[in-house]
Amino acid sequence: MPAPDALLAAALARDPAGPLLTYYDDATGERTELSAVSVANWVAKTANLLRDDVGTAPGDRVAVLLPAHWQTAAVLLGAWTAACVVTTGPADTVFATGPVDGAGEVFALSLAPLGRGFAGGPPAGTRDYSADVLGMGDRWSGRPVPDAVPALETAGGTVSAGDLVEIALRRATELGLLAGDRVLTTAPWDGPTAWVDGLLAPLAAGASLVLVAHADPDRLSAKAEAERATATLGADVEGLRRL
Repeated sequence: MPAPDALLAAALARDPAGPLLTYYDDATGERTELSAVSVANWVAKTANLLRDDVGTAPGDRVAVLLPAHWQTAAVLLGAWTAACVVTTGPADTVFATGPVDGAGEVFALSLAPLGRGFAGGPPAGTRDYSADVLGMGDRWSGRPVPDAVPALETAGGTVSAGDLVEIALRRATELGLLAGDRVLTTAPWDGPTAWVDGLLAPLAAGASLVLVAHADPDRLSAKAEAERATATLGADVEGLRRL
């Protein structure tokens, strides 16, 4: 069974230039569209940040305390590419929107449009993810992740990289995801179950995402039509099947 990095590699091989992840924020009016190539670029930079700057080694814990966002996808996939164990619990390296007590290295994300960092500098005790990651290499030179490497910490224990992909494939089937689906989602990304359903399962199925934050229900139908959505997750849109 392949590891999560292979899911992004498959998306690159399938359609490198088409939209893989389109992000809307109805609170700010932001719309950001990323192809598989663009996502892979951010993922590689994040993995390089972890390995070359922080010095993480395979099996090291990385906490992701972020909302559903296109940069969150880059952080999650980057951590798995670097063979880290992703968690929402204590960890030496943390990605969050602000300071985290007890963490050794905290990368703060402003989640500002266009991936901008903090205009006045990051919160005290943190580093600006956007500023630091942009200086990293665009390609990942590490080896493919072995399937037996631990990858995700859940309430039931640690899941290996291969088992994580197997879970994602199973959830894709259970949700009714189809290859080529364009999934409009308003569901939160608040932990392992949400990361699988909201990110890994669509990747495993060969689908793409339209991720809407602070969603205005009255504008979802127009977004679904504009983005040619075929299914929804966490929202109801007339004429589309809900996963």
